Amino acid sequence: MRATPYRLAHSLRWLALTLLIAPALLFAQAVTGVGFQAITIHDPVNGGSMPGYVFYPSAQAKGVTHVGPYDVGATRGAPPLPGAKPLVVISHGNGGSDLGHHTLATYLASHGFVVATLEHPKDNFHDTSGVGHDVVLAGRPIEVKATIDAVLNDPQWKKLVDVQRIGVAGFSAGGYTSLLIVGAVPQFARFIDYCQRYPKDEAICHDADKIETEARNQGLTMQQWVANLQNSLTRWGNTADPRVKAAFVMAPLSLIFDQAGIEKIDRPVFLYYGDADHVLIPPENAAHIRPWMKTLVDVKVVHNADHWVFIDPCSAALKQDNPTICSDPPGVDRIQVHQQIDADALAFFRKTLNVSAP
Repeated sequence: MRATPYRLAHSLRWLALTLLIAPALLFAQAVTGVGFQAITIHDPVNGGSMPGYVFYPSAQAKGVTHVGPYDVGATRGAPPLPGAKPLVVISHGNGGSDLGHHTLATYLASHGFVVATLEHPKDNFHDTSGVGHDVVLAGRPIEVKATIDAVLNDPQWKKLVDVQRIGVAGFSAGGYTSLLIVGAVPQFARFIDYCQRYPKDEAICHDADKIETEARNQGLTMQQWVANLQNSLTRWGNTADPRVKAAFVMAPLSLIFDQAGIEKIDRPVFLYYGDADHVLIPPENAAHIRPWMKTLVDVKVVHNADHWVFIDPCSAALKQDNPTICSDPPGVDRIQVHQQIDADALAFFRKTLNVSAP
């Protein structure tokens, strides 16, 4: 049967569309591997430097790289695909590491993002000496800002980043950090009230006596000590960063926020938490701030999940080293939870950073 003029024109249009789309499809299919490299970041809070990593799409990456107890789904030093991409910085939780969320980092990178991680000084797996002090509570967001600076000022990385498309993600204390980056303002006096109501809360109040002794040695009441802490909030500069357009926040430390402090957030937020979190109990933390978040894009509550579900699924080595953070309540499948987290984070950042899906 001979083609009619309509059929011929229709076929030609489809042929032209296919030719236009084909290169994009080939490129999208090529972004299946992830490369990563270690970076060194200047620490403006403590002086010295902070370790971290940059993850990025690579057409020449394959396999898993073993780094300490982590099985990282990326190839060290693989060449990056060219072109400016959105950037996401990930902030770990109290006592965490710069590879504690490597599955989220590699997932985002495999879908066209550059992802930077850092290890917060004095609040990581080998040094928690700054926890409860200004170098951590006020310093963490400054260190995230320094990580963005390090990437954007580096000749190798700056050409891979679209400076108009930057987001942050964080877990626990990293979630708190991410909220500050997008405008939240904490009230540290709320620590006193919380520990008076929950004196046996080991996760939050275990150092209360130590800090009270420290305050007394300085000739201060706890109220005065906390007031000094509050005054140090901007010691190293503004904790918010206007370059950051969105925050993906998992089980954040948020008992120290009041309504006014949360309502200062002026950028999109995605909130995740487990309803069986015994470390940062939801009514005092994530569920506490949820109603006040005017820019909340979405919220997911993981049923029966405890705090540690947001740590990456553990390798065999990590399970042996730290079984506590690698264990979940019955019925909670951490691998499935992270598959959903990864998909939600990708969709959220694509939407809020105005990134087209391939």
